[in-house]
Amino acid sequence: MSHLSNQAVEIVKVLRGAGFRAYWAGGCVRDLVMGHEPQDYDVATDARPDQVMKLFPKTVPVGVSFGVVKVLADESEFEVATFRSDGRYLDGRHPVEVHYSSDREDAARRDFTINGMFYDPVKREIIDYVEGRRDIKAGIIRAIGNPRERFEEDKLRLMRAVRFAARFEYTIDPQTYEAIKERAGEIVQISAERIRDELKKMLTGPNPSGSISLLLETGLLSAILPEVTAMAGVEQPKEFHPEGDVLTHTLLLLKNLDRPSFELALAAMLHDVGKPPTFTPPKADRDRIRFDGHCEVGARMAEAICERLRLSNEQTERVVELVRDHLRFKDVQQMRESTLKRFLRRPGFPDHLELHRLDCLASHGDLTNWEFCKQKLTELGPEEMRPERLLTGDDLIRMGYSPGPIFSEILTRVEDAQLEGRIKTREEAVEWTARQYPLKIS
Repeated sequence: MSHLSNQAVEIVKVLRGAGFRAYWAGGCVRDLVMGHEPQDYDVATDARPDQVMKLFPKTVPVGVSFGVVKVLADESEFEVATFRSDGRYLDGRHPVEVHYSSDREDAARRDFTINGMFYDPVKREIIDYVEGRRDIKAGIIRAIGNPRERFEEDKLRLMRAVRFAARFEYTIDPQTYEAIKERAGEIVQISAERIRDELKKMLTGPNPSGSISLLLETGLLSAILPEVTAMAGVEQPKEFHPEGDVLTHTLLLLKNLDRPSFELALAAMLHDVGKPPTFTPPKADRDRIRFDGHCEVGARMAEAICERLRLSNEQTERVVELVRDHLRFKDVQQMRESTLKRFLRRPGFPDHLELHRLDCLASHGDLTNWEFCKQKLTELGPEEMRPERLLTGDDLIRMGYSPGPIFSEILTRVEDAQLEGRIKTREEAVEWTARQYPLKIS
């Protein structure tokens, strides 16, 4: 057993030693049944929050009104929740009231059968009131009890069902599936932050393409990202995109993601979001479908989506850059050396490079420009990519220039010449500047 699981066992033993019932609960039990090592452990007990807090030296009352206390052990945190049944839900997330109850009633108020089991780590026994093991064996995501009631209680469960189905490559129980389709439009009733966090888990998880496909099928994608839904059926020129329409291309790209950052994954999904509004059909026999300006349009759309999903300014800027610049790679072999070096050294360039690779693999398959950039990155050392500056603004003032917008132009052009090997020393930079920007003598 891992150190984390040993700590979780000790928490159960402490509660048992005080005369309470206690089990592991939820996702960690699901993972154990599936044969996976849990990443975290939750404990369910008949001890009340105040009783839990008296038993452990370090606790945080994160949700006492819902019977939840965090127990801190070393560097780890464990949620310890009192068995409960929930009253009515009025906000699509929180019950108006909770009642402390039995483990059976607690299982009945959880979301899906695969998450509704308990485990006794002392006796090493599964307690399964909802037939979660049966559904794991059959590969089914099934809401506990009436699916419409479960989704009415917490709208985020609509997306969670999709995420679990894609993650484990399970099918969704027909009644549960129909309830998702019926209530898909209600997903927008929950906060943008919760939608964003669930989308993040989908896009950075093991099956992002499957997640987005299932969001589309159920109608959830139309509710949360209509701009992505609009990609379906938008044709592309076959010589560059033999794989099919814009959404087909995007799903193929997502399929090849490998543990990406959220920013890269979101940009991968949105990189061609500007194609539907810029679609232009062929105007003549020799012409082809065009998407003029789709990178710039897509960048503006991506910015609006990021703001809608409440991403930070830094995250939004990174996503927008990836979307806006994803076609710049087609010009890398023709770029001036100074332009290429600046492109290769930009912050977050590995994500730009990876998006380009994925884009190529999901379309024409030509990785020539990707290989060119990889080779350049190998050949060019840090001193060639980011040489020490030869001139500063203070140097220009000492040379007799008056501060102003011209300073930026001069310093950029000096760096261009330096990056291209035309000047190498400060003296050469001074001479070059005096020659290119002669001072006016009054």
